[in-house]
Amino acid sequence: MDSVHMSAAIALAARGLGATWPNPSVGCVIVGQGGHIVGRGRTATGGRPHAEMAALGMAGEAARGATAYVTLEPCSHHGQTPPCADALIAAGISRVVVAQTDPDKRVNGTGISRLREAGLAVETGLMAAEAHETLAGFFARVRLGRPLVTLKLATTLDGRIATSTGESRWITGAPARRAVHSLRARHDAIMTGIGTVLADDPDLTCRLPGYASRPAIRIAADGTLRTPPAARLIATARQHPTWLLHHAENPLAAARLEAQGAICIQVPASKTGSGIDLQAALIALGNVGLTRILVEGGAELASSLLRSDLIDRIVWFHAPSVIGGDGKAALTPLGVEQIDQMHRFIPLHAPGACGIDVMTELARPA
Repeated sequence: MDSVHMSAAIALAARGLGATWPNPSVGCVIVGQGGHIVGRGRTATGGRPHAEMAALGMAGEAARGATAYVTLEPCSHHGQTPPCADALIAAGISRVVVAQTDPDKRVNGTGISRLREAGLAVETGLMAAEAHETLAGFFARVRLGRPLVTLKLATTLDGRIATSTGESRWITGAPARRAVHSLRARHDAIMTGIGTVLADDPDLTCRLPGYASRPAIRIAADGTLRTPPAARLIATARQHPTWLLHHAENPLAAARLEAQGAICIQVPASKTGSGIDLQAALIALGNVGLTRILVEGGAELASSLLRSDLIDRIVWFHAPSVIGGDGKAALTPLGVEQIDQMHRFIPLHAPGACGIDVMTELARPA
């Protein structure tokens, strides 16, 4: 039954994706001595309380002698809340099953050690790969200093995102577009480029019932602050936080945009192109706590991120249609001259149907 209960904890963690940054979304299930679930919880919106505290609050006295299934090692340091490891000990939990250890240097095995020193039985590694999917953004921020970056592509079979005249609505059907909104809800932020802002005037919000407040942040890579004050991103910046990443000194434009609620973040300029330094920008976003970013930019931003080896995942929606070589390509030239220079990804799952379209999820090789 251990796998059944850990599966339930992982499902709880998945429900919090996009809502818990800067903390990871963790799930916890507590099973009493009689074999029944007596408590369950996930990291709350905003990151607190932690999953263990929510589950212990539900379990109450039934936690004594119980087993706790946790997707991530319980914390052992004092932050804005007391250590979860101490709370499990104080509640009388007798056994803890942990899917993934915490790479954060403030924890990194000390939570497990504290539990064992207190006499609790601790087992690690159960369903670690499945739990990793809910923790990948947090792990990227801890290990790489930046968020996990997922590129969303919606193309024809021949890789086109628009006709030669720029018409792109709609290449994919309504089920695929609903799936995109679900993706938005599971990320801390959506990022696009200034080209898409000027051409499409997107709002980059999640419009699924129950997810109106997600994602928390909208980001535009706008090196010289060309975003018009009348753009949807700016007009709604007070309702949906909007960050503009720029490199150029443009105090008048910055003041005008910030007066409407946007936040302008200056980052270094690219050393190889005309835009921002994307690596530095992602580090800056990691420093403020973002863990998962969905990129919905056009060909320029997508290609720049690929050239900089900054794409961790790709979610590709491909429609059963063809535009031809005069259509707008999903990517600009990447400078690949030999096969071994290709950017390679591996499938995460079997492709799935979204109406008549197909969704494929891919990840960079480990």
